[in-house]
Amino acid sequence: MTEQDKPNNFKAPANPYDLFQEWLTLAEKSEPNDPNAMCLATASPNGAPSARMVLLKGLDENGFIFYTNKGSRKGQQIKNNDQAAICFHWKSMRKQVRIEGILEQVSDAEADAYYNTRHRGSRIGAWASKQSQPLGSYDELKEFVEDFEAKFEGKEDIPRPDYWTGFRLKPNYFEFWIDGDYRLHQRYLYTPTDGGWDIGMLYP
Repeated sequence: MTEQDKPNNFKAPANPYDLFQEWLTLAEKSEPNDPNAMCLATASPNGAPSARMVLLKGLDENGFIFYTNKGSRKGQQIKNNDQAAICFHWKSMRKQVRIEGILEQVSDAEADAYYNTRHRGSRIGAWASKQSQPLGSYDELKEFVEDFEAKFEGKEDIPRPDYWTGFRLKPNYFEFWIDGDYRLHQRYLYTPTDGGWDIGMLYP
């Protein structure tokens, strides 16, 4: 724990996005792999939970953005239940952030803009993968990749499949966690109020 993180020294800013960005910037310097990795939890219409790791690909005060195939398991769950949660855990920093909220699909323009920044192989992969559907063998997947590589051979502009898009989690709950000795952790809770955020603490 750094001096700044000690309970008597830590000052929670008024805006949770400012604190998140500060921690993410620190993580980009300390985490060995994927500081933007987050656990995304969705649920079926009857409430059965499902979690997996995805990558944060956009962030502003409208929310946290990730991209996926709408036909995937998470895509289908999102279609039927727009409530979700994400969790960032940065082991090297001994910090964690939990965020809950409502998911909305990004605009086609946003999805196109991000898709066009991806490596050509990743754009081909978006076409080739029938995400979450049964796969007979890895060779079958490679054949689909080869088929789409042939289809788009010589073409720099590979269009975005209409089933591949992004979702934005619009937060209604933030919890920032700082590891403490003897499990005396610090937990700071942000919940929205009119025009701002209410800040509280939770027992560890």
